[in-house]
Formats: sequence, structure tokens, C-alpha cells
Amino acid sequence: MTPYDMIKANLDTAVPFANHVGVRLLELGDGTASATLDQRDEVSNHINSVHAGAMFTLGEAASGAAMAGALAPVILDMRPVAAVANIAFKKIAIGTLTAYAKTSQDGASLMQTIADDGKVAFDVTVDVQDASGDTVVEMAVNWHVSARR
Repeated sequence: MTPYDMIKANLDTAVPFANHVGVRLLELGDGTASATLDQRDEVSNHINSVHAGAMFTLGEAASGAAMAGALAPVILDMRPVAAVANIAFKKIAIGTLTAYAKTSQDGASLMQTIADDGKVAFDVTVDVQDASGDTVVEMAVNWHVSARR
């Protein structure tokens, strides 16, 4: 089992809210992740599209997975906090959504900053697409990561 597989398996229990909403992590790599959410009544709104809160949860979960993937060798010793999130709803979202997240720096650079400064702050961009590949949400999450206290 790779470190990415271990992180993927752990995220379902580490972040129970995303699991409750129905977010499923698809892939995880060095600073990349993808996750999906199927539309159902519980995550739909009054106009029968995916609720904004559910889309935020999908994007934030994918960003957290990308962050964890970038820091895979040290993530269990870290304290990550999502500090700022910006989201733009581009199109009404219907059906299954997939979020693609990528860190602004590679894992080696981030870990070097942690080694030098004891902490790091960086962005993760997220593109949420519908089943036809159209972007429905653009999101950026700024993560602050430091050693566990």
C-alpha cells in the first residue's frame, strides 16, 4: 500500500462531514486529487441542482486531499487548517460532479519550507466539472500547515 493509498483510506474517517455529504475521493497524488459527488435529494436545492454547500464541501475535500498528497511523507505529523476559501459558481450544476485539485507548489518545496520555517501556507486550486466536462465551480483554498503541537 502506497502512502497515497493510506491517505485515501484515512480521509473517509478523518473528515466525516465530507463522507456524510457523499464525497468520494477518486485519486490522490503529489499535490493532486480528484473527488466526486453524485447528485441526490439530500444535496439538492430548491431548483433541483446541486446545493452550493455541497459543491463547497466537494471542492474543499478535494483541496484537502491534494494538500495531504503533497505532504504525504510528513502529513501525520502536521496540523493542516483551511484558512481562506474563495469560490465562484459558474454554471448550474446537475448530476454527478468531479473536483480536480492541484497545489500551487510541489510537495518537495512545501516540505522544505516546513523544514526551514516550521510552517507553510499555500493555495490549492479546484476545478469542479459536471459530467459533460463543463466547469461549474472554480475554487481556491489557502492552507496553513504546521507541525502538530
